[in-house]
Amino acid sequence: MSSYSPQWRTTLHVDFALKVVQWSESETVRLQLWDIAGQERFTSMTRLYYREASACIIMFDVTSVSTFTSCGKWKQDLDSKLKLPDGSPVPCLLLANKCDLSPWAVTREEIDHFSKENAFTGWTETSVKENKNVNESMRVLIEKMMSMSLNDGDSSVPGRGDYINLKDASTPNWGCC
Repeated sequence: MSSYSPQWRTTLHVDFALKVVQWSESETVRLQLWDIAGQERFTSMTRLYYREASACIIMFDVTSVSTFTSCGKWKQDLDSKLKLPDGSPVPCLLLANKCDLSPWAVTREEIDHFSKENAFTGWTETSVKENKNVNESMRVLIEKMMSMSLNDGDSSVPGRGDYINLKDASTPNWGCC
């Protein structure tokens, strides 16, 4: 996706990026990525940012219980404000970021239970710093969106919230944006 910077800065309101993915020899996927600020004071604006979204990622810091707890509020906010044309929720991955750090403030079992209980498409651990599972998790989300598109939006098989093992995942060519 993009490169890690140790000069981390808080997202103020919203950050926007375009990403072009060469999915196959004949298919190019153009993504609009919106990073909405995680602060609760911006939740009144989320309906505008969610509008026409096809999928979502909710990410938390594995070393912070408060960021994990906030994921439930964000998922509830998303599900209450955005639906697919058939009325079902948009695919949403839960990403456990900073997996390169320890100790984790939550267990994998807690994350797995939470993901299933809150109807996430699935979850996996990531490390933006080490570029672990970042592109691979996006691939999973694109596959979900494309399969729903090919089935005319039929999302009758909801996400089961299971852990997504990305160890053997192949990644498409993540072209320049």
